[in-house]
Amino acid sequence: MEKTTLPRRNEVPLEETWNLENIFKNIEEWKTTKDEVLSAVPELAKYKGKLAESPEVLGDFLELYEKTLRQASKVMVYGSLSMATDTSDQAAQARAGQAQSVFVKLNASTSFINPELMEIGFDILREWIKKDSRLSDMGHMIDELEREKDHVRSNEIEQVLALSGEPMSNFFKAYNALTNADLQFKNARTKDKSKIEVGQSSIGSIITHKDRKARKTGFNNYADAYLANKNTLSSIQMGAIHRDVFNARTRNYNSSLEASLGSNNIPTDVFYAFIETFKKNLPTWHRYWRVRKKALGYQKFHVYDIKAPLSNDSPVIPFEQAVDWISEGLAPLGEDYVNTLRKGALEDRWVDRACNKGKRQGAFSSGVYDTNPFVMMSYADDVFSLSTLAHELGHSMHSYMTWKTQPFIYGRYSLFVAEVASNFNQAMVRDYLFNTQKDPAFQLALIEETMSNFHRYFFIMPTLARWELEVHERAEAGKPLSADIMSEICSEYFAEGYGDEVKFDKSRVGITWAQFQHMYMNFYVYQYATGISAAHALAKNIQEGDQTAVERYLNFLGAGSSVYPLDALRAAGVDMTSSEPVDAAFEVMAAYVDRLDKLVENDLV
Repeated sequence: MEKTTLPRRNEVPLEETWNLENIFKNIEEWKTTKDEVLSAVPELAKYKGKLAESPEVLGDFLELYEKTLRQASKVMVYGSLSMATDTSDQAAQARAGQAQSVFVKLNASTSFINPELMEIGFDILREWIKKDSRLSDMGHMIDELEREKDHVRSNEIEQVLALSGEPMSNFFKAYNALTNADLQFKNARTKDKSKIEVGQSSIGSIITHKDRKARKTGFNNYADAYLANKNTLSSIQMGAIHRDVFNARTRNYNSSLEASLGSNNIPTDVFYAFIETFKKNLPTWHRYWRVRKKALGYQKFHVYDIKAPLSNDSPVIPFEQAVDWISEGLAPLGEDYVNTLRKGALEDRWVDRACNKGKRQGAFSSGVYDTNPFVMMSYADDVFSLSTLAHELGHSMHSYMTWKTQPFIYGRYSLFVAEVASNFNQAMVRDYLFNTQKDPAFQLALIEETMSNFHRYFFIMPTLARWELEVHERAEAGKPLSADIMSEICSEYFAEGYGDEVKFDKSRVGITWAQFQHMYMNFYVYQYATGISAAHALAKNIQEGDQTAVERYLNFLGAGSSVYPLDALRAAGVDMTSSEPVDAAFEVMAAYVDRLDKLVENDLV
């Protein structure tokens, strides 16, 4: 039998790759810019102890600092993107490491900024911004610094924290190197004994394969590779957990959770309320497992059946068609939005969609203030890939509009709002396709994609958020952690979510914590669920024809960090301090389960 294998990076078509030449024409230009940043570092360091001299001196410093930081950001993103598409490329790994070192040196040499600004005094700073136009954008930054004053340390401690950035980032680097380059996966096998190569860029298509044996062997072999390295993975993970605890304690936060949320001015009550709302709605998931089991006609429903195709007639959706449908679904946002998205995806090569050996797992959108956005994914010509593309282009357009609207100082948005625009795109495109693609097979495929999306963001991620909270609390209390303890916690939480409906191997499900790089991002994953909740609330207003909702949403995309995330969402039309948006999102999900149930009852599956 012919074996399905992944091509090497140099074998994929150019049009399926992103255009990093938009950042630097070649590696020599990257090196030149890197050296320029390094040469500016001593010049910036000379301002230490001098920022309080006058608004003019502060303006001179910030002018040089912004120029250098923008250059360093380009150096950094070029290095990381080069490595993401081929983690076995040693030269790309070296560039990424060099870029990280440059950033650490820059941060260490300028770590005096916040302590010195605080010494100047907030009232004086508010007077200074009226005296030098270069300081005129600092208003919200000063408010933010005043709010965070208890967590800003002395010059010396801030410098040490900045210098710790490089060694502290090595946990994430080690995890990526191990899982994306070194893990060896056994092939999946179909019932006719064909082989399918298991890899980070192919596992998604394998667990949605129509052949049940392919799904089972693919799922098991993928998990087994992580299990074979569980002790190494747990050591790396524990390092990252203790890093979070160290950072929280050093900055005078009561916990890692408070440190993560506090930086975005979000009360920890928002997190705890979300977890309780998720647990309350687990019966909706139990019902979905029952409906899916019935649709498939299985006596036993296993974890590797969760994404089994319900039809053999799934639509084939080429990349260009996906871009067309995404554009049409987002047409209510206006021509400027849609034309920018289309040009980026089809002409300017924002998207690296190739499936190749060594490509890192998952999908993401990246870029910095002086570049265009970049999307990495492994496109597979199906409705799942269409949805992933819509999701990542949502991130990209959020970044694009922030960079277009805000000055550099507010040119980033918080993690709390990061998953809103991405899920908004999916909700809009999904609704458009439900209303225009009436073929029952297509409708069924859409329901499958929808529930797969909810499964990832409204089941997997909240479950991992519960795990993340417990392992951090254990570390903060000095309780033991090990691979087996972490897996036991993980399997128990998934058991609650699966109820009596899903059969699973405890060890293979328990190792799920090791399969997500998000676990190195200190309480990031819960924001997928809050993001999808906010996204559906905002999309609903626009789908109902509220033109003011369109304007509010576009303003939200352009807000960057110029306002606090909860305030930005409230202005757009949703209050995330309430449990109402999460409950409403579960109602949306339940309605999709109803749709599927009706199709099953009418023998259309």
